[in-house]
Amino acid sequence: MSDQLSNEKAVLAADKVTKQVSSPEGTLTILSDVSFTIDKGDSVAIVGASGAGKSTLLALLAGLDLPSKGEIWLDGNNLTNLDEDGRAAVRAASVGFVFQSFHLVPSLNALENVMLPLELAAKENPRQKANDILREVGLGERWSHYPPQLSGGEMQRVAIARAFATEPAVLFADEPTGNLDSITGGHIVDLMFELNRNSSTTLVLVTHDQSLAARCDRILGLDAGRLVTDERAAA
Repeated sequence: MSDQLSNEKAVLAADKVTKQVSSPEGTLTILSDVSFTIDKGDSVAIVGASGAGKSTLLALLAGLDLPSKGEIWLDGNNLTNLDEDGRAAVRAASVGFVFQSFHLVPSLNALENVMLPLELAAKENPRQKANDILREVGLGERWSHYPPQLSGGEMQRVAIARAFATEPAVLFADEPTGNLDSITGGHIVDLMFELNRNSSTTLVLVTHDQSLAARCDRILGLDAGRLVTDERAAA
């Protein structure tokens, strides 16, 4: 792949990505020769059985790890040519995360949790921006509560508010409803897609939930580390 993404609309690209790790049994191949591009504003589900390589692929796309072979491009940056500090800078500028286990800072209240990435990115008026997005996710009255005082659904709403606060180019979500009951999980999914529609943020989800995957513009299917399906939603 050239120094520029071949598709100008692409915000993410994997080019012949392979990930191998050492094990007592020898070299283990987790991902093998995976290639695709993802356009700005798309919503994409990564699906597959446990052990298919979904979370490994997500970590590579986000620059949390490096492939053994191949290249990863994120928002115009070739992550495979950057050191850890360089990849961290790209993540701070371009990436938001939502995890199954929320990953909120327990000593910070809801407002402070959302303010944190805004302050790290030196954004103007972090308190006002955090207040605005907390209201957008329905937690305007709960801003002063700490994570232990919030329900699971409320904690995930704070996590989503934090992820979207910096208006990232890409939001990565790893099993975002995995710790929630079906009704609460449904509300969280609705919220993520609403925020995706109202912004230019690209949404990339790892999920076992077929109904969640079906709501995405596109589904990438992994099997034993290989990309076996790449389907766009019916018009």
